[in-house]
Amino acid sequence: MIKDIKLPKRNPRKFIPEDFKVENWEGLEPYFKDLLERDINNVTELRKWFQDRSELESIISEDAGWRYIYMTRYTDNQEYTQAYQHFVQQIQPKIAPVSDKLNKKALNSPYLKELEKEDGFDIMIRSLKKAVEIFRENNIPIFTEIQTETQKYGQLSGAMTVELDGQELTLQQAAVKLQSPDRELREKVYHRIAERRLTDKDKFNQLYSKLISLRDQVAKNADFKNFRDYKFASMGRFDYSPQDCFDFHESVKKEVVPMLDQLAAERKKALAVDTLRPWDKAVDPENREALKPFKDSKELTEKTIACFKKLDPFLGQCLEIMDEMGHLDLESRKGKAPGGYNYPLSEIGVPFIFMNATSTLRDMITILHEGGHAVHSFLTRDLELSDFKHTPSEVAELASMSMELISMDHWHLFFDNEDDLKRAKKEHLEQIIETLPWVATIDKFQHWVYENPNHVEEERINKWNEIFNDFSDTITDWEGLGDNKDHLWQKQLHLYEVPFYYIEYGMAQLGAVAVWKNFKEDNQKGLGGYLNALKLGYTKSIPEVYEAANIKFDFSQAYIKELMEFVNQEIENL
Repeated sequence: MIKDIKLPKRNPRKFIPEDFKVENWEGLEPYFKDLLERDINNVTELRKWFQDRSELESIISEDAGWRYIYMTRYTDNQEYTQAYQHFVQQIQPKIAPVSDKLNKKALNSPYLKELEKEDGFDIMIRSLKKAVEIFRENNIPIFTEIQTETQKYGQLSGAMTVELDGQELTLQQAAVKLQSPDRELREKVYHRIAERRLTDKDKFNQLYSKLISLRDQVAKNADFKNFRDYKFASMGRFDYSPQDCFDFHESVKKEVVPMLDQLAAERKKALAVDTLRPWDKAVDPENREALKPFKDSKELTEKTIACFKKLDPFLGQCLEIMDEMGHLDLESRKGKAPGGYNYPLSEIGVPFIFMNATSTLRDMITILHEGGHAVHSFLTRDLELSDFKHTPSEVAELASMSMELISMDHWHLFFDNEDDLKRAKKEHLEQIIETLPWVATIDKFQHWVYENPNHVEEERINKWNEIFNDFSDTITDWEGLGDNKDHLWQKQLHLYEVPFYYIEYGMAQLGAVAVWKNFKEDNQKGLGGYLNALKLGYTKSIPEVYEAANIKFDFSQAYIKELMEFVNQEIENL
C-alpha cells in the first residue's frame, strides 16, 4: 500500500553545514541573518527561502527535542536539566524576535500570492499572519519564565514514590495494585498514593497559580481579554470557537454522563459492595486478576510491532525502525517524568516514544496510541516544509486514538485466551465512555480558570468540584475523601505544561470511533482513508483532513449520540 522505507537517514542539508550543531545563539545567528537579509526576486527564490528556513528550524527543533527527551527520561540528572534550561533561557528568547521579522518578511513578499495557491502554503500563510498579529516582544521573557516553571511539574511528579511491603514504587507502579481483587489492598494503595500526592498539594497549587498569572500577563500584553482567547489564536484554532467547546461539554453531559451512571451501577452490583468507592473503579467487576498483556517492555515492543504489521507491514516497520534506532523508552522507573508522549524529531523524521509502562492494559493502549502518533510522523516526513508536518492536535490525536481502535482485530497477539481478549476490548470501549466526560471536565475547568485569573485557591477548589460533579457518575461515594477529590486535577499534567491542549482528545475520540466504524464496515477502505488523511499533514484544514478519512469534524449532540450508540452496541456484541 505504501512504499517501504529503509533505516532512515536525514536528508542532505542544503543551507546549513552537515556538521553544524546547536550550541548557542552566536552559532545560529548568521543563518538567521542570511534569511533576513536575502533578496527575493521571484517565486522560485521565495520557495527556496521557505525551504532554507524550514531546514534551519528543523535542526533547532530536533536539538530542543533531544534536550527535552533526556530531561524527562532522567529528571534527577542536573546536566540534562541544565542543557534544556540553556536552550529555553539563552537560545529560544533570541530566536523569537527574529522569527517574527522573518514572518513579516515572508508576508510582505509580492510573490507570496503565487505560493498561496498551492496546497499547504495557504494553511501555513494563515498561521504566519496569526503569529505576526499576536507577537509581542515583551512576552519573550515571560515565555522563558513559563517554560522554566513548567519543568517543576515533571520534577515534582518524577520524584514521587510510595513504599509498599518494603518496596519503593513509582506512583504508576503502585497504581497497578488498584486492579487487585483484594479490596483491603486496593484501599491501602489508594490512600498511600493519595497521601503522597497531597504531601505536595501546596507546591502544585502555588505552581499553578504562578503559571496562571504569567499566562494572563502574556494575553494582556497581546491585547487579548484573557489567556483562553490568546491561546485559541496561538494554537491556530481557525475551525472552531470557545462556544463550540461549551456545546461539546453540554452534549457530553446529556448523552454520555448517563452512560457513566449505568456503568458505575453495573460495577457496584457486580462487585457486590454496599458503596462504590474510588479504589473500586480500576478492578475487574468480576474480581478477576488484572489483565497482563505483556511482562516487560521488550515483550510490549515485540507484540506491538507484530500487531501493527498485521494491519499493514509499513506500520510495523515504523516501530521496528524506532526500536533499532533506540527511539523507545517504555518502562516506568524512579526519576522518570510522568506520562507518555511521542516526540516528533523534525530533521531525521523518526520520532521518539516515551512512556511509563508497568504491565497493564492501559500501558498496552498507551503504546498503541503513541504508535499512532509515530506512524503519523513517518507518513509526513517527506513533506516539503516542517510547517506542513506539524499538524494541529485535533489531527494528531485522530492518528493516535484511531490506532487504538483499528488495531483491535489483532489484540489476540497480546492475549492467549478468548475471555481475556473480550474483556480487554470491553474495558477499552468502556474507557471511551469515561474519557469524554473527563475531557469535558478538564477543558471546562481551564475555561473558567483563565476567564477568572484572579481567583483564590478556595474558589478554584469549589469550581473544580462543581464541574467534576457535573461530569461524574452519581454512584461513586467520596465520603471522607474531600481533600483527595479537591486536588484530583493536579494529576493532569496538561493543565501545567500544555494549557488548553485537551479538548482535542474529545474531538479526536469521536473521529476515531467514526474511523473504526468505517474500518469495521470495510477494513481496506477504512485503513486507506485513515492513512490518506494522515499523509496530508497540515496541508489542509482540520475539516478537510477528517473528510479525507471519510468522517466528519463534528461534535454536535446528535453526532455524539450516534457514535456512542455504536460503541454501546459493540460492547453488547462482546
